[in-house]
Amino acid sequence: MNIDISVDEVVEELSTDLERYLNDKGISNPGIVGIHTGGVWVAERLHQKLNTQMPLGSLNISFYRDDFTRIGLHPRVTPSELPFEIEGQHIVLVDDVIMSGRTIRAALNELFDYGRPASVTLVVLVSLEGRELPVQPDLSGVHLPRTDGMRIKLEGPEPLQLISKQPSR
Repeated sequence: MNIDISVDEVVEELSTDLERYLNDKGISNPGIVGIHTGGVWVAERLHQKLNTQMPLGSLNISFYRDDFTRIGLHPRVTPSELPFEIEGQHIVLVDDVIMSGRTIRAALNELFDYGRPASVTLVVLVSLEGRELPVQPDLSGVHLPRTDGMRIKLEGPEPLQLISKQPSR
């Protein structure tokens, strides 16, 4: 079921909020890194709107997940691409939906394997209530309540749209 939210409008607002946030923190030209796949789609749009000089990075956290042995590996795992130095760099980490916080934990673990960033700003398109880990985004486009078993997924890349999946009974 589609969620009646204009992803393009939310990304536009998020880019304005992010630009203001980075200016307030005195951060210029951060490295933007999207988490595969939906986070990369959002990161691409933010990267274009912020017009940063750093190339866009992407993380595939499949090997870093704490449920890797339980859910297995997707047959088409692509490698992470970090085309800039992580050590000492201000990073904007972008994901599409934050639910439990486990994806972000895995992404941070992978980032730190590449080096120690000066800072990490977490930006998400959708923040769902009821996290399992104490991970909160610095900026989120939309806050939504979560019912038992509800899952939100970003489909794309063109057009980007949010889909809600309820558990089958």
